[in-house]
Amino acid sequence: MTLIHQIKFLIRKEIMLEWRSRYALNGILLYVVSTVFVCYLSFREISNPPTWNALFWIIMLFASVNAITKSFMQESRGRQLYYYTIAGPHAIIISKIIYNVLLMLLLSIIALGFYSLVFKNPVGDPLFYMLAVVLGSISFASVFTMISGIASKAGNGGALMAILSFPVVIPLLLVLIKLSKNALDGLDRAVSYDEIAILLAINVIVITTSLLLFPYLWRD
Repeated sequence: MTLIHQIKFLIRKEIMLEWRSRYALNGILLYVVSTVFVCYLSFREISNPPTWNALFWIIMLFASVNAITKSFMQESRGRQLYYYTIAGPHAIIISKIIYNVLLMLLLSIIALGFYSLVFKNPVGDPLFYMLAVVLGSISFASVFTMISGIASKAGNGGALMAILSFPVVIPLLLVLIKLSKNALDGLDRAVSYDEIAILLAINVIVITTSLLLFPYLWRD
């Protein structure tokens, strides 16, 4: 099979497995809904827009960790051996990133809708804020997929994933919060072009690094 056919096959396999069990998706949705509801019981109302924005990204950060950690760390050695016989490493990492991006986009839309329903939405530019959410979903998916692939080859994968993700996620969060804050305040969109360029550059670097490193990890 060509690279494109391998990617399509692996993405279809991920979707079918998720649709049959729906364990992970239901668990993530339960986490998001319960977290927002607990925040509502604690605060009742968030009058400060920056606090509303920061709380949303905190919820999305931990939701993305729960959603994407399973990418490689829950794969059995038998299934990995099966992948090794039917697809190349580039097809595997690209399919994982694409599937996790789709999963994060679905999760982000549901989370933002429920969050806006529970807490009054103070966003001044909703379309641009949605762009920030989309870019954030893509960034979280690409970063955590790469780190999950690295951590899965170590004995203590959970601790290693936390250590590796910290220096990447913190600057990513800072840029996302600033970009979404501009949309929250309804500022001119040209003000946020630098943040968008930084996010795109981070995604390009992470995906390129994944394509370069994963074949060496896969050989082990």
